[in-house]
Amino acid sequence: MAKGDEYVKYVTERFVNYMETPREERKQQRTSAKARREPWLTKWFGYGPMSIMLWWRGRADRHR
Repeated sequence: MAKGDEYVKYVTERFVNYMETPREERKQQRTSAKARREPWLTKWFGYGPMSIMLWWRGRADRHR
């Protein structure tokens, strides 16, 4: 039963920490975490499709 008590203590500490931080700070942390995340195309398929996409965009811009 000790593991259950430790888990409840951990969840309570996380919840109290969350409630004590100001709303604007939590919002800023979420936006910075989203900015640090790599794009889904790179995450799922690697750099090959991304390089083709960049090449295609550059090609389209040159033809205009």
